[in-house]
Amino acid sequence: MAVKILSVDDEVDLELLLTQYFRRKIRKGEYEFLFAHNGLEALQIMLQHPDVEIILSDINMPEMDGLTLLARINEMRNPAIRVIMVSAYGDMDNIRQAMNNGAFDFATKPIDLEDLERTIEKAVEQLEFVHSAQKDSKELKDIHSDLSVAREIQQAILPHNFDLTGIKLDSGCASAYQLAASMEAAKDVGGDFYDFFAVDPTHLGFVMADVSGKGVPAAIFMAVSRTLIKATGMRGITSSECMATVNDMLADESVNSMFVTVFYGIINLETGEIDYTNAGHNPPYIIHGNGQVEEIPAMGNIVLGAFEGMEFRSGKTTLDKGDAIYLFTDGVTEAENSSNEQYGEENLVRLLSKNATSASEEIIQSVTSDVHKFAGEAPQSDDITQLAIRRL
Repeated sequence: MAVKILSVDDEVDLELLLTQYFRRKIRKGEYEFLFAHNGLEALQIMLQHPDVEIILSDINMPEMDGLTLLARINEMRNPAIRVIMVSAYGDMDNIRQAMNNGAFDFATKPIDLEDLERTIEKAVEQLEFVHSAQKDSKELKDIHSDLSVAREIQQAILPHNFDLTGIKLDSGCASAYQLAASMEAAKDVGGDFYDFFAVDPTHLGFVMADVSGKGVPAAIFMAVSRTLIKATGMRGITSSECMATVNDMLADESVNSMFVTVFYGIINLETGEIDYTNAGHNPPYIIHGNGQVEEIPAMGNIVLGAFEGMEFRSGKTTLDKGDAIYLFTDGVTEAENSSNEQYGEENLVRLLSKNATSASEEIIQSVTSDVHKFAGEAPQSDDITQLAIRRL
């Protein structure tokens, strides 16, 4: 079987150069080359070709540079991928950073193709050892090892520092908000994730999502979805434009008919106004300071990754001072007790109302505790994922 090599470079001449130099190995079926022009394209191709094993990545590229791509690949925790970084000879600071961040090796431009060939051969040797070890390990371990890998992928990509002044936001704006989140994985790992990031100094993007399926495929699809949403959202486009763009990328490359439900909001930290798009996800709640709990209208959009070319309707809401927004996945409301009764939205709304003035972290802790109390000894069947933002 051919070793799949993905070249990521915005110089189109490199494609011809590589296919010409390695033509004999390509004809013999030893190597198969794929090509992308930036990090985002590379992630899409990796979604379509999960068996890509060697990545040749330029460092300086538009859309997503090579160092960011390397970080996203590292988050996938796939031991059967080797990344070779390519950059100008004088760009040693970036090359050093890439090597420190886990790159397998590097090459400098103009590329010495004979040296690159030796580097690729060295990577192939290491990959053969990895595959042999994986085969032996598979004979010794059961499905729990796969679930452990999936859980590690899931936890690795989630942000755990909730101090908004620590990201690229105006400090005065960021200090007026309080954010907390949690993800409690079920034994049969799914693909829940949350995220938040600075769109610009006065706008915060926040995400709650749930990938279809379980185990390692769901965890990998989750990692790719999270990266695409964040990278696209940070362009500063509207929530509906972001969802439409990511939907097309996921639908074009989706394997095994996987999809993801997403709520993506952009909050203006100065005014509290939220531009949001709900792509088939559970509607969040606004918790008003007087104890009233208001469901945010769903807008009737489809999930991401199912069909290309879909339009997404956005909505507007406002987080006033003293209000909080609470996002969750169906692992909260569909948690079951030993009588197969579900926790449900009625219990959730009741509890949120009781926490009308609680801190964001206290809201999440209260919901988690109440769900576990309701479920009793019944096993947890789905991830319990939550995010709360309070405007102080």
